[in-house]
Amino acid sequence: MTVHTRTILLWSAVAATLFLTACSASGSQGESSETAAPGGELTVFAAASLTGTFTELAAQFEEDHPGVTVDLNFDGSSGLATQLIEGAPADVFAAASTSTMQQVVDEGLITATPEVFVTNVLEIAVPAGNPAGIESFADLAEPAVKLVICAEEVPCGAATVTIEENTGIELDPVSEEQTVTDVLGKVASGEADAGLVYVTDVIGAEGEVDGVPFPESADVVNEYPIAALANASPSGLAVQFVELILGPEGQAVLGEAGFTPAQ
Repeated sequence: MTVHTRTILLWSAVAATLFLTACSASGSQGESSETAAPGGELTVFAAASLTGTFTELAAQFEEDHPGVTVDLNFDGSSGLATQLIEGAPADVFAAASTSTMQQVVDEGLITATPEVFVTNVLEIAVPAGNPAGIESFADLAEPAVKLVICAEEVPCGAATVTIEENTGIELDPVSEEQTVTDVLGKVASGEADAGLVYVTDVIGAEGEVDGVPFPESADVVNEYPIAALANASPSGLAVQFVELILGPEGQAVLGEAGFTPAQ
C-alpha cells in the first residue's frame, strides 16, 4: 500500500469519526431540548388581602411548573393599579374590587375580560379579648374608641364608606391605612381598639385578633377580579396561573381562607 493510499484511508476514518460524533451530539442536544424543564418568571400583582392564599398557590404553581419563579407583589388594589398604569411590568393582576380593575382595563393594559373569582365582606377586628367591648358597627362611632380603617381609595375603605352611607353612622378613625393588612397590624399590636378588615383577614390572623361580625356588611360585598395583562410574557404562564385561581384547586385554598366562591 502506497503512502498516498494510506493517507486517503486515514482521512476517511477521521471524517467518519467526526460525522458520527456530530450526529451523536446533535441527538443529545435534541433529547435535552425535549426533556429540559420549562422555566420562566411570572410576576403577579395581588390585593393585600390575598397574601396568604396567593403565597400558597404560587408555591403550588412553581411545584407544578419546574424552573418557574413566581414573583408576588402585594399592596392595596388602588396602589397596584397606579403602579401598572405608570408602567410597572407584571403578568397577572388580582384586585379586591371590580372598579379598581376597570381602571387598568380603561388604560388598555388588559385585553381579556377579567373574571371574578371570589367575594369578601368586612368584619370588625378587635384585639384578642375585645377589651373595648365592641359589639356592633355603631359602637365604632363612640368617641372613646380608637378606630383604624382603610383609606377611601382602597377597596376595603370604599366598602366602609358605603356602609357609613347606608347606616347613617359617621366614623371618626384615628388612622386611615393604604392596605387592609396595615389595619389588621395596628389592631393586633393593640394600637387600635378596632379596625374594619375582611372576614378572611380575621381568619388568617389565627387568634391574634378577634372578629365581630355585623349584619350591615352583607349589603356591601367586594368582588375580586383577576386577569392576565396584555403585555404578559408570551410563555402562557399568566393564563395558566389565572386558570389555577379559577379552578378547583385554587378555589379550595381560597374557600378554606374564608373567601366565598364567585357565583
